[in-house]
Amino acid sequence: MACINKGWEVVSRKISSCLKRKRGIENRDKSIAERWEILSGKNNWEGLLHPLDYDLRRYLIHYGQMPQAIYDSFNNEKVSKYRGTSRYSKKNLFTRVGLHKNKYEITKYFYGASSKTEKVKVSNWIGFVAVATDEGKVELGRRDILIAWRGTITVSEWNDDFESSLVQPTEIFRENADNILVHKGFYSIYTCLNEAPNFNRTTSARDQVLEEVKRLLDQYKEEEVSISVTGHSLGSSLATLCAIDIVVSQVNKGFPVTAFLFASPRVGEANFKKAYQNLKNLHILRITNASDHITKLPDRGQVEGSKTDWRVYEDVGFELSIDTTKSDYLKKEINGHILEVYLHGIAGTHGSEGEFKLEINRDTALMNKADDVLKDKYGVPVSWWIQKNKGMVQHENGSWILMDHEDDHN
Repeated sequence: MACINKGWEVVSRKISSCLKRKRGIENRDKSIAERWEILSGKNNWEGLLHPLDYDLRRYLIHYGQMPQAIYDSFNNEKVSKYRGTSRYSKKNLFTRVGLHKNKYEITKYFYGASSKTEKVKVSNWIGFVAVATDEGKVELGRRDILIAWRGTITVSEWNDDFESSLVQPTEIFRENADNILVHKGFYSIYTCLNEAPNFNRTTSARDQVLEEVKRLLDQYKEEEVSISVTGHSLGSSLATLCAIDIVVSQVNKGFPVTAFLFASPRVGEANFKKAYQNLKNLHILRITNASDHITKLPDRGQVEGSKTDWRVYEDVGFELSIDTTKSDYLKKEINGHILEVYLHGIAGTHGSEGEFKLEINRDTALMNKADDVLKDKYGVPVSWWIQKNKGMVQHENGSWILMDHEDDHN
């Protein structure tokens, strides 16, 4: 009888522990729903960055996973007729990349034109627009419209990355663009049409995004809405232009716009920074890694059309600095620019003076999906994120064919 009672005590403690854990998770979800305005920068993240607020850690990882989802599903197979698109449909993308609990519906894939040569542009899938579902609205505290931009993958995008001369962003600032200058390559990808389009993409990334945001805002105009823009590397630069553009053009209709920028290069000079600072309902948070030199580039650029006029590039927004060299999980001298490394850093950073300790239970194996950064003792293969048989599917007659694309209408 004593053994039975002792057994029930053990079971009772386990049940009690599970209930407490469940209530804790519910309270955490509730805290984000209640605190979303603060977490999205209403008070410029005052008191949240040093030390890094627990809910903000979760919030940043949430938004950082979005450009990572684009990387994980981008089709870069040279022999595929679908190269440059998503392997997965809008409906299935989150499930296919392991974000099963995501509470968004992707409503639009958009494509950016980059410079294959000086005169020839080529379009590739570069991001998506999504909106919180009814269930997601409860967890997030509002109807969130999400815009996610990936970083550089193709050679043509690298060509534009290195085009660091400065141009006037007339499509964004219109008649007020005279004294404002931005990175030519980033601005080109954001605004250029594809004159020789593949996949019938004939409008700019800018027009595709703004059109979809307008449609969603019209659909949910009676609700509490936020617009969240996120990106990594090149995608952060495009997210910067996009977030500012949405507010300057008043597409947001007064709803708050927040940009979460991971590993962002600099986008413009002092007048661009000043223009950003004068905007209302716009908040930008840059996450930088101490070992990532990309966030300190470009340092300066030549004004297009001038041989002597050089301008210094400026950072915009508020900054959260992490240092992943403190992590015992990572090999030495790894690439600190990798997005999964950034998300690991956010999960464990304790500031410049503190030790690295994971506060968020984010699987460390994710860092080796496309790289070799995790110490070998953890037993995780290098670059393990590979589509089964590289998309080759066997027919009933035994033959094999490449089927690496889920059809979807945009």
